[in-house]
Amino acid sequence: MNCHCGNTKTYQECCEIFHRNNGKTETAEQLMRSRYSAFVLADGDYLMATHHSSTRPTKEKKAIVKWAKSVQWIRLEVLETTKGTENDTEGTVTFNAYFFENGNVDVIHEKSAFVKENEQWFYFGLSN
Repeated sequence: MNCHCGNTKTYQECCEIFHRNNGKTETAEQLMRSRYSAFVLADGDYLMATHHSSTRPTKEKKAIVKWAKSVQWIRLEVLETTKGTENDTEGTVTFNAYFFENGNVDVIHEKSAFVKENEQWFYFGLSN
């Protein structure tokens, strides 16, 4: 079975590696994909650990996990990646995350900003 993030690798060969190493990814897109998988698995600890400390919604962790468990995740579609490579310190990833909630298919469309600090990528928030 393919990884939750849409890669053709298995979860064990893909996002589980990042879930186990505290989000040490090489690129911003890898981090974004691993965070999507964490939403599918309702892994609030990983979502908080990979969210930049200056924008981390710690008080909302329980609500985020509850919501992530309440929907059925369908798929992730990466639309565009800007910068975010091993040699960058910032980048953006634009994506659609499809899910089923209350009898309807819905989508989160987001352009996410990522920053790299101390050789580790973090989700910063929405990009302008």
